[in-house]
Amino acid sequence: MQKKARLRKQFKKHKIDGFLVTDLANVRYLSGFTGSSGFLVITDKKALFVTDFRYQEQAEQEVKGFRIKIENTERAKEIRNICDVLGIKSLGCEEQNITYGFYKRLIKAKVRLKPLTDFVESLRIIKNQKELSYIKSSIKRAESAYRKLIPHIRTGSTERKLALKFEELLKQSGCKLLPFEVILASGPMAALPHAKPSNRVLKKGDLVVIDWGGEYRGYFSDMTRTLLIKGPDVSRQKALYSYVLEAQKRAIECIRSGIESARIDAAARGYIQQLGYDDYFGHGTGHGVGLAVHEKPVVSWRSKEHISENMVFTVEPGIYLPGFGGVRIEDMVVVKKNKAEVLTTLPKKLKIIEG
Repeated sequence: MQKKARLRKQFKKHKIDGFLVTDLANVRYLSGFTGSSGFLVITDKKALFVTDFRYQEQAEQEVKGFRIKIENTERAKEIRNICDVLGIKSLGCEEQNITYGFYKRLIKAKVRLKPLTDFVESLRIIKNQKELSYIKSSIKRAESAYRKLIPHIRTGSTERKLALKFEELLKQSGCKLLPFEVILASGPMAALPHAKPSNRVLKKGDLVVIDWGGEYRGYFSDMTRTLLIKGPDVSRQKALYSYVLEAQKRAIECIRSGIESARIDAAARGYIQQLGYDDYFGHGTGHGVGLAVHEKPVVSWRSKEHISENMVFTVEPGIYLPGFGGVRIEDMVVVKKNKAEVLTTLPKKLKIIEG
């Protein structure tokens, strides 16, 4: 199996003879298991999937390329027994995913651990064609639900009512789970990048920021659109929207294989700074999406990562003015050699709701 082979190539470099995978997204990535309890132990020659009795039948149906074992003792002791049987002297583990309590139990069980960062995530960052097809299907579901939501958006509706309706539409489109609760914020609330839907009633002249995602076979999508409720004087709202749209365009146009992710961020941020809004764009320009809705790469001024072909991430600049409102436009892209292919297909021309 190609994924396991790529993982094993890192063993010698890190001086380990086995690796423990406990993060469920990573377990799914490597084995295909979709349940809520299980872990992997991989050595140069062996690959073991371990779960409890509840998931035995599910594991037999889903898990590929691993021998299945059912736990019969406390998990830390189980892992120690596996290490003894497989001759593992140094066991790598996921530094950012293992809890401190579990780590202490493993140490107490005399498992010799070597915490490593992004060991599996460094593989997940590059999507294969099957993963890209799943992400595209996730996007299709999310966009279909959004189109069905539009007729419900009008003055007098509340943020909460619309968000609940949207989540219903997403599930009706086929999403078994949502990557996050729908963000739907209007008027002054739209100045909060991650505002929770409230009982606020939509009014004329409101900017309405909607951030949501879809799902297909465990792979997620993430996108944002900003709408405008028609009002008597909305010139400032329209101007803000045009600024964010241009910032996003500049960021997308500079994407290519080999570029530093910080330069993508700078393309959007630099334009917003030129307009005098640098204090009102505080988050990064993007993040990876796949089996998790926030994964590598990170597109931010803080990032030192370089972008490679077949990475998938969002491009989502925004401007947020306290007491007035905000604008964010978010699309997903996949990196090609000399450009970015935009995966999301919803129009980006400002949509004005008649109310």
